Amino acid sequence: MKEVEVIQFTVYGEPQGKGRPRFVARYNPATQKSFGQAHTPEKTIVYENLIRTEYSLQTKNFRYPDDAMLDMRIMAYYGVPKNVSKKKRALMLEGKIRPTKKPDMDNVMKVVADSLNQVAYKDDTQIVDAQCRKFYSVKPRIEVIIKQID
Repeated sequence: MKEVEVIQFTVYGEPQGKGRPRFVARYNPATQKSFGQAHTPEKTIVYENLIRTEYSLQTKNFRYPDDAMLDMRIMAYYGVPKNVSKKKRALMLEGKIRPTKKPDMDNVMKVVADSLNQVAYKDDTQIVDAQCRKFYSVKPRIEVIIKQID
């Protein structure tokens, strides 16, 4: 497959995952019935907005065609815990010890893919190939590469 367009951007800060929707019981006086209403956690909304903002700033609002097939690669760099030995810290920074902590990489992938809907592409259903990798770093961040394939 030939790669056509490649975009790369970075979002600094500890990687976050997509938060689970929260449900609140509501009452409709007109129908005299209760119902559940879902809402996205505030922390997720803030992180999605940060991803969108960084994407727009770093890529000059580039948008893939609505029919493009996309490949998304995410490198998630977690901060090294402060309470580890120098030896373990060195192994973490060399990539010999990698994060096995939350957020799960599928939730990292989901928050990035969802936040770029209608910004980088029409819908994240256009992503036909993806990879998410987790590492430690002194600079926590996510690095995202999106490639158009044909």
